[in-house]
Amino acid sequence: MSRKKKDVLFLCQYFYPEYVSSATLPFDTAVALSKAGFTVGAIAGYPKEYSFTGEVPLREVHEGIEINRLKYLQVKRSNIIGRLVNYFSYTFSVALHFSELRKYKTIIVYSNPPILPFIAALANKFFKTKVVFVSYDVYPEMAYITNTISKDSMISKMMKWVNQVVFKHVNKVVALSNEMKAYLLKNRSSLSEKQVEVIPNWYEDKGKTVQADTINNELFQSINNDDNIVVSYFGNLGICQDLDTIVDAIRNVKNDTNVQFLFAGHGNKMQLLKDIVQKEKLENVKIFDFLHGQDFQDALSISDVFIVSLANGLTGLAVPSKTYSYMMAGKPVIAIMGADSDIAKDLVENEAGYSIQVGESSKLVEAIQELQNDKEKREDMGDNCRNIFLEKYTKEHCTQQYVNMMRELLED
Repeated sequence: MSRKKKDVLFLCQYFYPEYVSSATLPFDTAVALSKAGFTVGAIAGYPKEYSFTGEVPLREVHEGIEINRLKYLQVKRSNIIGRLVNYFSYTFSVALHFSELRKYKTIIVYSNPPILPFIAALANKFFKTKVVFVSYDVYPEMAYITNTISKDSMISKMMKWVNQVVFKHVNKVVALSNEMKAYLLKNRSSLSEKQVEVIPNWYEDKGKTVQADTINNELFQSINNDDNIVVSYFGNLGICQDLDTIVDAIRNVKNDTNVQFLFAGHGNKMQLLKDIVQKEKLENVKIFDFLHGQDFQDALSISDVFIVSLANGLTGLAVPSKTYSYMMAGKPVIAIMGADSDIAKDLVENEAGYSIQVGESSKLVEAIQELQNDKEKREDMGDNCRNIFLEKYTKEHCTQQYVNMMRELLED
């Protein structure tokens, strides 16, 4: 007698208890599906770099989710070789557990690491398992634009082949934005309009931040000053983000002691920024490592305006999810990315911030100075940002879209 299949398996490199968004977002989705009555499991990598909890069990049931953590070779991700070693090592570990995939009706698999969805495609072919592919990033095009790989390399050819296989074996593709959906439909010929759902990422609503919350946090005492405007950038600052425009703006206002810049996060360009700040003695810049919990909430609170950026040519290929924590905080956002992106449109159409292009450092300076000199506008834009968040980007709103999609998919 055959055992009844479970509903949904999450196949992703990072998962609970890791704290980066590529772990928390799948976990939030899994919890929402479990609470909606689905039987849910996860096969994920064993935590190392992004966890505070130390040793965790290889298998456990948490929030109704059966989690299977796989140990794999993990090396430093600071260069392409390190990332490739991690990608292939984790994917190989998943392949060794391929038979477990037949226990589920549906697999939700993520675009990072880029070769992992191939395993889900094989499950569709051999076990008739339905596949939902969540496109956090669009490969290999993103790797071309960031000069990570060349178009003629073996890695490029392999990624193209993987894409051809994967997109023939997916039932649904989740795009993070309308511009990403448009790009996928134009450049992945096997996809139909009906297959692609737009479900953005999100942030948990912790309430609009208040300045008074950070009085006792020693980390920020040197920049917690009512006379300052604090311009902040949090999260990943890597190959997909534009740094040059921001640095040029910092140089232009370095003599204005009332304009302070706050950075916190990780990524290979964060070290580059540290080197520039030290070499050029940019005293209006403070840099912290990745912030968590109350420290991060306090950092949101002392900030007056946030910057989010994408490198030139990446609009439609990636969406910076940190934007939603900015909107949640109820502060204006300056987006350095394509004007046709959902984020840029949200900000401009709702008078919640500014949209500028890569290289337009003078416009970035103008936006900062405008907000510095007009507190009422700053507050109005912040309120508008908060309203966008409440309407579109709360955890409850976005995960419910996954619940609805899965109900429809499993009823087919």
